[in-house]
Amino acid sequence: MKRILFICTGNTCRSPMAEAMLRRMAALRGVTIAVRSAGISTIDGLPVSSHAAEALRQREIEHKSTSLALTSEAVSWADLILTMTSNHKRGLLQWYPEAVDKAYTLKEYSNMDAKVLADIEELEQLYSELHMKQALGQKLSASERSRLLELEQRIPSFDIVDPFGGSQSIYDSSAHEIEAALVKLLDKLTRR
Repeated sequence: MKRILFICTGNTCRSPMAEAMLRRMAALRGVTIAVRSAGISTIDGLPVSSHAAEALRQREIEHKSTSLALTSEAVSWADLILTMTSNHKRGLLQWYPEAVDKAYTLKEYSNMDAKVLADIEELEQLYSELHMKQALGQKLSASERSRLLELEQRIPSFDIVDPFGGSQSIYDSSAHEIEAALVKLLDKLTRR
């Protein structure tokens, strides 16, 4: 059984919606998985946002859990960790570098394309070189900097916009974006 952990900031909007939706969608497809969610900057016990709850109700999904702060136990438990943004992924890996081989943004993992993956790998190598050179007081060459900027522009955004504080329509849009990625995720999980 695959154990999936969703991560966002406060664990009151995006990650609880993803958790509840995936749990329901997997059950409808007969796929056995375990799902949790957590926040990288939250405290335990906060209720899910009323707009997030409404977006779930529109899909006939209930979510009664409260927020959970990310812990090392949750990171160890998960086979796959899916964040809502690249910044969440960076924060996760800063605190838990051992998760590097199982951490992705939801959209990155769901939409993996060989060309995009190659671009991401090259970009990550250029960032590593940049950080190393900065530590040594050096700079990237003009061609390296140009390539880095080209890759940054070419790689699609894998972030799901934070609806926190927004209207119901913004939450509905976020829920729709999450749901579309979850359909692809389930397709990918059932092909294996």
